Amino acid sequence: MNRISKEKRSQLILVALIVVGIIAGLWFSVIRSQKEDLHTLAAKKTEDLNQLTQIAETIKNSEMAKKELVTVSNDLVFAEREMPTGDLYLSLVNTIRKFNHDHNVQISQFNPTGGDTPVNLLPKFPYRQVTVSISGMAHFHDIGKFVADFENTFPTSRILNLDLSPAPAAVPEDKEKLAFKMDIVSLVANNGARSANNP
Repeated sequence: MNRISKEKRSQLILVALIVVGIIAGLWFSVIRSQKEDLHTLAAKKTEDLNQLTQIAETIKNSEMAKKELVTVSNDLVFAEREMPTGDLYLSLVNTIRKFNHDHNVQISQFNPTGGDTPVNLLPKFPYRQVTVSISGMAHFHDIGKFVADFENTFPTSRILNLDLSPAPAAVPEDKEKLAFKMDIVSLVANNGARSANNP
């Protein structure tokens, strides 16, 4: 068995230490940074894939949003056609009279409460409003049906300030009727609003 001399053993240990040092240096300087770069790239890839999925979802939803916008725009145009035009008071009264043909409500009086006024509920609202006060007699359930049907038929109008009281019974059939008074408020398209929606 050959024995290695002390000097050669020291050189061999020195070479081994240098090799271990070079390997450790390579690990910390090159391989470790490459691993960190790979982790960073993997995270970036995942983030980019998520963004790509969101963009695809947005594109898909934009088509649906376009269809919904067309539907809502058509509904708005239809609703604007139902709004009073020209002589606002006469137009609203005629609408109420036509609507009342199918209801058992006796309207005895129509009173304008002024011309069209700005809607103060929302700032820069593109519509104005006109109000007509009506009064008459009917049974309770007929008044309720009239109110519900009117607001469902004319979504741009609302019934406000409904006041009910016992009706003076001139004939026995009227003793169960109620006297009512209500304000009917309807939106009116400004010239700008109409021209924007109806080119």
